[in-house]
Amino acid sequence: MAALPDLVARAQRARGWARILQGVNAADIGDRAALAQLPVTRKSDLQALQAAQLPFGGLNSTPHGQLRRLFVSPGPIFDPEGQAEDWWRFERPLRALGLRAGHLIQNCFSYHFTPAAFMVEGAAHKLGCAVIPAGIGQTELQVQAMAMLRPDAYVGTPSFLKIIIEKAAEMGLAIDSMQRAMVSAEALPPSLRSWFHQHGVAQVLQLYASADIGNIAYESLSDGQVNPGMVLDESLILEIVRPGTGDPVAAGEVGEIVVTSFNPDYPLIRFGTGDLSAVLDGIAPCGRTNTRIKGWLGRADQTTKVRGMFVHPAQVAEVVRRHAGIVRARLVVSGAMASDSMTLHCETGDPQAAQTWAVAVADSLRELTKLRGDVCFVAPGSLPNDGKVIEDARSYD
Repeated sequence: MAALPDLVARAQRARGWARILQGVNAADIGDRAALAQLPVTRKSDLQALQAAQLPFGGLNSTPHGQLRRLFVSPGPIFDPEGQAEDWWRFERPLRALGLRAGHLIQNCFSYHFTPAAFMVEGAAHKLGCAVIPAGIGQTELQVQAMAMLRPDAYVGTPSFLKIIIEKAAEMGLAIDSMQRAMVSAEALPPSLRSWFHQHGVAQVLQLYASADIGNIAYESLSDGQVNPGMVLDESLILEIVRPGTGDPVAAGEVGEIVVTSFNPDYPLIRFGTGDLSAVLDGIAPCGRTNTRIKGWLGRADQTTKVRGMFVHPAQVAEVVRRHAGIVRARLVVSGAMASDSMTLHCETGDPQAAQTWAVAVADSLRELTKLRGDVCFVAPGSLPNDGKVIEDARSYD
């Protein structure tokens, strides 16, 4: 927090941030309450921002010609990499996996246009680990390399690791040197983690990262066991906000992950990732004392089309803002396609008394969405804590 005013001031020297943070006095942004007043810039905004001012929408504080690499992700969305060692801050999660100087990593993230493979490269160099730049595809060659070069760890997607293990069994080649795996970019269900353990990969950890930020949070181990949740990277400020808004939610409530990054080349202030999570109480058994999150819990963008009209989470949030008696709301879209209906479920302290202003809430819903909808009131805590502001419960049969 002490460094936050300097971050805002430095960001304001970049043209894009100067526009987004126009009128903000950087010296005033020194705590969470002040930070929460700043606008959220979402990943979904980047394509339009960058198209208006190539390549990075004016959000970079280092000129693009002085960077190490420029990446092109689908969209296209352009992402920078600066000159600093371990620019993506991947060393911490690899260390948490138990990797140390002298270990060998088979890096199975793509080296083509996107940054994930280079995130691993930078961290491996800092740790003193050698890397097999395997990339994706060529499964038989992947297995042969593992069998002959005997890497200590795999880094890549969990689905590709499963394919490699199955191919090794088919080819009759031993890849038992690979005792560790760091997986990312896809969900890792408990059943798949157990499958990896049963097939010889003793330690499998997840990493939550993005092409814009790098490492955000990572799992850790205690006595060989995976600890609950993911530890937030120390170089970030995390907020969990109600989807479609910039409003922080109560501790433990599911919402959208918003990150402030102190990266000197590409500062990001209240950057909405579009992913859902929640803060996990307490500290990790491994001894790391930073905030933990519950991991990836889905996508925050719940925009839904109802009777030909898009309904956005921000519209539901505006209904809540207009009516102080509503604690939390969830719009449920039901029925079948082309004959669907929607009902706004509202948590309120006195559901019976709230019926007197149900018509006013319905009017707000209609004004904001241009669609008619029903309103019902429920007691606080009745709605699921899953981050959903809009639930699509329609039948698509």
